[in-house]
Amino acid sequence: MNTIRLTNQELLRVLFGPNADYRAYEQSLKPLFAASGSTLQKKGAAARELVMRWLNEELQKQCLLSRPAAVEEYLRLYFTDREHESFVVLFLDAQNHLIGVDELFRGTLTQTAVYPREILKAALQHNAAAVIFAHNHPSGFAQPSVADRRLTETLQKVLVLVDIKVLDHFIVAGKSTLSFAERGWL
Repeated sequence: MNTIRLTNQELLRVLFGPNADYRAYEQSLKPLFAASGSTLQKKGAAARELVMRWLNEELQKQCLLSRPAAVEEYLRLYFTDREHESFVVLFLDAQNHLIGVDELFRGTLTQTAVYPREILKAALQHNAAAVIFAHNHPSGFAQPSVADRRLTETLQKVLVLVDIKVLDHFIVAGKSTLSFAERGWL
């Protein structure tokens, strides 16, 4: 099967019409996805949101354990251009299908306060059988801190008491992701 590869300019022309001015995006498409600014940027942010929603729908249909690359792609899109740390929980049912995604905590450039009690409450409200944690490192460095590892251990201990499995904890730093499960830390 042959796939036609369009250039960035051709894609922008298809999505936004032939009369739009694309010169500002010749070097990088990143500014296009900012939510504020020009009409074209707002359209780009809308396109990003559509991709996020489509990935969310796809993750709800399938076992997340069979599609770790899709989870990573979803999280990379989710955390794009965040200038502060955020802590997100993906809630899964007994077949590991996505129930929902909540950003439970938002912090500063370098840290986020995370409260196990609030995660437990949210997991029970979603009637989740399992969870996947994710947070970003705006610094661009995807290595976990000692505090990240301890937090994950604490959350695992709290959630196991109510039969909720912690399947993974991802750290997203730009295009890089780190999986605690792949490293054998869960």
